[in-house]
Amino acid sequence: MVDPSQMHASGADHAPIDPPVDLDALTAAEREAVEAGLLALDSSGTVLACNRAAAALCGFAPEAMIGRNYFRDLVPSARVPGFYGRFLATRRSSLGAQSFEFVFGRLPAPLRARIELRPGADGRTWLVISPMAQIAAGPSREAVLAAISRRSRAEPVDPGLCEREPIHIPGSIQPNAVMLAADAATFEILAFSANAADVLPPDLFPPTGQRLEAVLPAHIVSAIRDGLAAHSLTDGRGLRRTIALPPRDENFHLVAHVHLGRVIVELELAPERAEDFASASPLDTELAMARLRAAESLTEAAQIAALEIRAVTGFESVLVYRFDSDWNGEAIAEDMVPDWQRPLIGLRFPASDIPAQARALYTKAKSRFVIDRDCVPVPLVADRAAGNAPIDLTFAQNRTLSPIHLEYQRNLGVDGSMSISIMVENRLWGLMIGHHRRPHYVAPETRAAATVLTDAFAMRVQEIEGKALWSERQHHLDIQGRLVRRLTRSDDFAHTLMQGEPALIDLFGATGAAIVSDDTVWQAGATPGEAGIGALAAWLRAELPAGARSFVTDTLVLHHAPASAYTETASGLLAVFVGAERRHMLLWFKPEMPSTVTWGGDPRKPVLPGSGPVAVLPRRSFERWVEERRGHSAPFAAWKVDLAEQLAEAVDGVVLRQRRKIAELTELLAEKERLLEQKDLLTREIDHRVKNSLQIVTAFLHMQRRQIADPAARQAFSETSARVMSVARVHDSLYQGDSLEEVDLGQTIQALCDDLAGMAGDQHSVEMTAETGLMVPYRHAVALSLITTELVTNAFKYAGRPDKGAHIIVTVKSERRDGSLPEAGEAGEAVRLTVCDDGDGMPPDWESGKARGTGLGMKLVRAMLEQIGARLEAENAGGACFTVHA
Repeated sequence: MVDPSQMHASGADHAPIDPPVDLDALTAAEREAVEAGLLALDSSGTVLACNRAAAALCGFAPEAMIGRNYFRDLVPSARVPGFYGRFLATRRSSLGAQSFEFVFGRLPAPLRARIELRPGADGRTWLVISPMAQIAAGPSREAVLAAISRRSRAEPVDPGLCEREPIHIPGSIQPNAVMLAADAATFEILAFSANAADVLPPDLFPPTGQRLEAVLPAHIVSAIRDGLAAHSLTDGRGLRRTIALPPRDENFHLVAHVHLGRVIVELELAPERAEDFASASPLDTELAMARLRAAESLTEAAQIAALEIRAVTGFESVLVYRFDSDWNGEAIAEDMVPDWQRPLIGLRFPASDIPAQARALYTKAKSRFVIDRDCVPVPLVADRAAGNAPIDLTFAQNRTLSPIHLEYQRNLGVDGSMSISIMVENRLWGLMIGHHRRPHYVAPETRAAATVLTDAFAMRVQEIEGKALWSERQHHLDIQGRLVRRLTRSDDFAHTLMQGEPALIDLFGATGAAIVSDDTVWQAGATPGEAGIGALAAWLRAELPAGARSFVTDTLVLHHAPASAYTETASGLLAVFVGAERRHMLLWFKPEMPSTVTWGGDPRKPVLPGSGPVAVLPRRSFERWVEERRGHSAPFAAWKVDLAEQLAEAVDGVVLRQRRKIAELTELLAEKERLLEQKDLLTREIDHRVKNSLQIVTAFLHMQRRQIADPAARQAFSETSARVMSVARVHDSLYQGDSLEEVDLGQTIQALCDDLAGMAGDQHSVEMTAETGLMVPYRHAVALSLITTELVTNAFKYAGRPDKGAHIIVTVKSERRDGSLPEAGEAGEAVRLTVCDDGDGMPPDWESGKARGTGLGMKLVRAMLEQIGARLEAENAGGACFTVHA
């Protein structure tokens, strides 16, 4: 942060070009004589004319600018609401010229300028750029560049310096936003971004010492107070509103949160119209989430997520980045434009690329968007006399990035970027990363949609990995349970575990197993040999601490040098002691898996020192670097170590207590069987959590609906809430039912109809008839529930009359594949879902004519029909009647 006395004069003191001249009437020579940059733009922003001053400011030859789009091709950092949005507003407005300040982060050099937009003849708009004195922007980028010039003489340094960089208190924000920081107890403004003069009236600048009530609308301050009282503005949660501020009465997106006793308010200029900057629609988000839910594997889900989020945000590349147990990263999916020059799919990146403190910040703050890597940071200004500590921007959306990270992006060839945390079971599983070669603006609504889709992907990861994990654990629990049963009937534990079906070698994916009892060795499968196992057991007894019960590694040779003689059979080892005396030991071996790992650059390349505020410099090379890995095996999961220790406890009971401990072993067996039963319970818990998460989304939509006055928007939120609720009902049925893969469709639709009737009010009613025990796959249940939701809510809207509500009849039954009903006692092969109302029926052109509403509902119905291969029939029979054959 900087002291107010160190600030340069605000651009508000600079007047536009005076007197205003008729730019259309100037000759080419007269335009060249103007010191300011002059450009004539058509309606799309294409340059029709420019003088040499404008070309020099943009860093191009004049002839290279003609015919090129100013906002897309020449100065893409200006394609933001504060510049391009005002350009479009000027063209639509009859108010004449518009003047404002803008800071260019690139050009030949960073530049603060007065911008004027003047309507011209023949539909053109004149753009006038008048350079101004720059504000204090900080030495971040310059320090990096200076350090780079000396790196050839640099010696390697401790990479841990990266992990000590205070990235949560950068002291500045990105220039697309304005920030105010106030005391949470008194609401007195303690600090503000240096560009606050751009949005505050002159009599309120600087705002330090004033209270938030002086600069923000009263209802916003009241909402912040309410949030403080309810503790709903901490830990990454915030207040979000759209407000109008004088003197321009422009709309701003406001986000406020509380952290460490400070109220942090961020203001970002909103586009005058949503269509000016691509914004995600609710239907796009819903269909993307439906595709994610249909994904059967992690690879498929990751590729769908990358594709859908790139389609929503417009980044040139979106990749799914997954961390391993050592925090190295791997790009497991990527969607990109055809000419993307640096595909990252399949590459691995060392943990040092995203150091520990950065991962900690990603765990707390879920998303980060950077419009322009080379933007001029806006410093935070504080009253030094107040003795304020640096403002912690952990949860601020617009905090600036570390200069080290910015240099990393520059080396990667990336300008605009996005990072959204993928949180699975409250841990940082990976990142959803967007890259753009030029500055790239993403509207706040679209950022929120990308975050929601990333959360949906995280939930799908949890489901896929959770089911796979429980399936594998069930298999091992079954083997272990059978081994324990045999142990309770035997006096020779070694013979019992090594012979018969199953045997010790059948656990944990091992290719070899051994038992050491005193000096006797039993072997099965591929093992190091009796002498090697004996020496290994002696080493384990001598080297492991007294309290250690087990030892596990996937690189045994790194710990036990003699293992180099048998890496082909025993690069991986899981060993557990039986009993505290360590006379007995169970061992499992895994073979070496020679492999190649393709890194994005050499991970062994040393970190080099920087200078000044830049402690270290990131690596510059991301070329593919292939590492041949030897001496590694497939790893043993942590839960397998736990099961091995439990088995050792069971063996301990047989060896040391024999028959007098049979009762204890029987109890242990019962515990194992209970664990098998718990597998189904815990799998259902996953569905229960997903249902709860969807209910939270529904509640959030209801909250948003209550804050919107527009009837159409309120109706859209109601419909979206009903769609989310329909998916939640399917998960509830999975949680309540006996099967983990199928849903009782009748029971699910019945509960769904009850919910819809309750939401619609007493004037409407739903009569439900369902065939009992009609089980359908989960995917079909989701699609049919969404279809039912759309048809029933449409009937509520269009079948009711002023004097009475709609009466709707819903029927669910089985049918043959040809659409006919089965005979009594015959099981149907398909499902027939009918939704009929008592309204006036459908107009003859209901399919081809203009929709009475938005038409989104029937688009969703058709999408779901296509997804499950179903067909829809419609007729007028005393009202509208729809029949789905699935």
